[in-house]
Amino acid sequence: MKPFKPRETLTEQVAQHIENLIAFGQLRSGERIYESAMAKQLDVSHGSVREGLLLLEKRHLVRNVPRRGAFVTELDAYFVRSLYDVLELYLCHTGRKLARQWQPEDMEKLESLYARMDECFQRSDLLGFLDLGIEYTQASLAYADNYFILEAIKDLWPSAKRCAFLAFQHANQQVLLDNLAHMRASIDAIKQRDEERLERILRDYAAHQCAEVLSYIGQEQPRDDVAR
Repeated sequence: MKPFKPRETLTEQVAQHIENLIAFGQLRSGERIYESAMAKQLDVSHGSVREGLLLLEKRHLVRNVPRRGAFVTELDAYFVRSLYDVLELYLCHTGRKLARQWQPEDMEKLESLYARMDECFQRSDLLGFLDLGIEYTQASLAYADNYFILEAIKDLWPSAKRCAFLAFQHANQQVLLDNLAHMRASIDAIKQRDEERLERILRDYAAHQCAEVLSYIGQEQPRDDVAR
């Protein structure tokens, strides 16, 4: 008998739709999200949109301002540095566990993801490259084995995806090659169960990715209806 899996609620579907609009830059930093327009666009009730926006506030993508409305969280230097500082801590913690405890099937999955990312690079498939990079990072987090880290990552992940997309959409071939090189080096360190080396690689990657995003956030200018 298959386990019961409830379908996503309408609120979650609305939240996912708006999350993607923000992550892929269709709703920009500081932009107001008009509840009535979004409800009409999605053909759902105002209440469903309101509840979806509350979920996205918890995920750090939206700020609900009393008597003003909902605004896309501003992607500024403080936000980006804060995000990557925390992600670095979590990734290093779980990376050490992965290096100690990995099983053959884990390595097969990581190698497969790397090969598929390389194929996306050869085809200039940017979105495919990004999605697989996210999947690779999520695979390593399977070893977190910590309720609080896993819950925190769920809420941080949409912002990480948003930042990664911003960096990758401006990336040249060298940036993508650097990402592949970081992945190759991390896989080799995991294979050798070299925790210290893996942590250095992850810290370097987080710093590099943060710097990439910071170099581009000025190109995502807030619109005139930013909440002051």
